[in-house]
Amino acid sequence: TRPEQKFYIEVIDYSRDHCSHKVYNDVKEVFEYAGSESVSWINVNGLHNVEAIEALGTFYKWHPLVLEDIVDTYQRPKIDEFDDYLFVVFKMIYYEEERPVIEHLSLIMGKNYVVTFQESHTDVFDDLRKRILENKGRVRGEKADYLLFVLLDAVVDHYFLVIETLGDKIEDLEDAVFEESHDDISKDILRLKKEMLRLKRAVFPAREIVSRIEKSDSDYILPHIKNYYRDLYDHTIQVVEYIEVYREMILSLMEMYMGTISNKMNNVMKVLTVIATIFIPLTFIAGIYGMNFDYMPELHGKYSYFILLGTMLLIFIGMLLYFKKKKWL
Repeated sequence: TRPEQKFYIEVIDYSRDHCSHKVYNDVKEVFEYAGSESVSWINVNGLHNVEAIEALGTFYKWHPLVLEDIVDTYQRPKIDEFDDYLFVVFKMIYYEEERPVIEHLSLIMGKNYVVTFQESHTDVFDDLRKRILENKGRVRGEKADYLLFVLLDAVVDHYFLVIETLGDKIEDLEDAVFEESHDDISKDILRLKKEMLRLKRAVFPAREIVSRIEKSDSDYILPHIKNYYRDLYDHTIQVVEYIEVYREMILSLMEMYMGTISNKMNNVMKVLTVIATIFIPLTFIAGIYGMNFDYMPELHGKYSYFILLGTMLLIFIGMLLYFKKKKWL
């Protein structure tokens, strides 16, 4: 949880003909919306105020285990169906300071209400708020089951934005691998791999959750709304497929990087081997004439030194030409 975040409750109450948007600090003030024929979106910001969440749960008669899952930010995404409400745990993902933030999001849908619990005031619902307040689209003409759909749809749509950003990072790293633009490529690849693993754990359960909502027998989910959840299920499948593709790309990127490192090392070793090979016969000749024997015929010749240097030069050039012919250079 994020105890540094301010606790407050945002309520958007609407019907086809009216809409109100209010913010409360006291949880008891939102009880007046219960039993209304209009639809209420009650958005609780901050999970550290356990007493307020318990009071809300007591008023709506939610199961104690539901309240535990709401404040447990490590809870895996899940869905639980009860007689008079539906409980969903999702993971909301967005970028903050160029790093993906995975935030715990709980949603409870009952008759004419949806209550959302999030860790901080930052979320992905700004466009939805605008659509409701300005009466755009069909949100205000539908019930709570459609509101739950558009909330989940906003979260899943943001998955695509996060995946797209990760795809751009992968492309940049691919260029960096071949351009050798910096020395921390391996660290960046490993960091990206960990980010993708976190996303996979957060996103993969979404398929099961949306599928169960679409197949639910709850009286609060109208038959014509299930078509929207079926479409949302297709979107979650696409997200999962993108994550799998990018995960394979990251693994290939690591192999590619190791291959370039190995290739660079091979090139260095090839150059050093060629240099050492060239100097072996030259060192041999120099070693022979560096011995301290008195009777060596070439030692006292007038042009022996120049002949020896010429011979060594010819050997050097000859070996270079031979290596080039063999395409070793």
